Amino acid sequence: MTADLHCHTKLSDGALGIDDLLILAKNSGVTTLAITDHDCLAGVVRAQIIGERHGITVIPGVEFSCTDKTRGGKAHLLCYLPDKPDRLEGLCKRNSTIRKTAGRLMAMKAAKKFPVTVEFIVKCAAGSTNIFKQHIMLALMECGYTTTIFGELFDRLFKKTSPDNILVQATYPTPQETLEAIHDAGGIAVLAHPGFYDNFELLDELIELGLDGVEVWHPENTPEQQEYLKKIAKKHHLVMTGGSDFHGSFNAKPIKLGDYGPDEEALAALFSYKAKLRRKQRRLENQKAAAAAEK
Repeated sequence: MTADLHCHTKLSDGALGIDDLLILAKNSGVTTLAITDHDCLAGVVRAQIIGERHGITVIPGVEFSCTDKTRGGKAHLLCYLPDKPDRLEGLCKRNSTIRKTAGRLMAMKAAKKFPVTVEFIVKCAAGSTNIFKQHIMLALMECGYTTTIFGELFDRLFKKTSPDNILVQATYPTPQETLEAIHDAGGIAVLAHPGFYDNFELLDELIELGLDGVEVWHPENTPEQQEYLKKIAKKHHLVMTGGSDFHGSFNAKPIKLGDYGPDEEALAALFSYKAKLRRKQRRLENQKAAAAAEK
């Protein structure tokens, strides 16, 4: 059994549509997949239906963007298996609006530097809920200014240290707010790729607030960080997840679906943890019902 609990489709900043991603998963031997588009749950039901046809278990998921205001950095929280996904619609919409504003402003900046229009960049983002950096680069590729998404031009436009950058910094809800929203929806909250944004101090804070898990296996977590995260997870009884963070041709380096998934034991622990949460919720609901009946 091979699992990949972190991948993206055209609904956010992935290069493949849901159908093609699931066919790729089938042909790659991936039997359990979580599609975790940025701030978007829109593809979950479709993915589950198509996944069933191909013998693939699709886990409902979403990756939320957060702003760590304490340290002035970024963070991402993954949500898995929400019982009430409708309760996450407000957060998805809020984050999408923030990203949409930032994306359009970056597109306008790009249009001032190159003879491309914002409308053309929007066309290159067709099918996505937003304009991402990869879509701007795709537009510039189509116009002959580069032959790759990532490279010298990408660094020039999107690295903070570049004097020629077109970055627009978006401010999202805090990880603490997002954690609360995930739990309110009955979801499992997992801190994504701590090594990528250096979120280790934040991890300690979120554990105190009831974080459910941490993404141990990820292309941006070094082997040493993976071992450290395993120790933290065992110490605090966190679920351990993993995934390739697959974006297809929109990845910065070659990454294959299923390369960084959790092993069978970790995957079983995720489902076991969810079953335990549901049993706990049922007990609470029964207790409330009994208390109401006594009144």
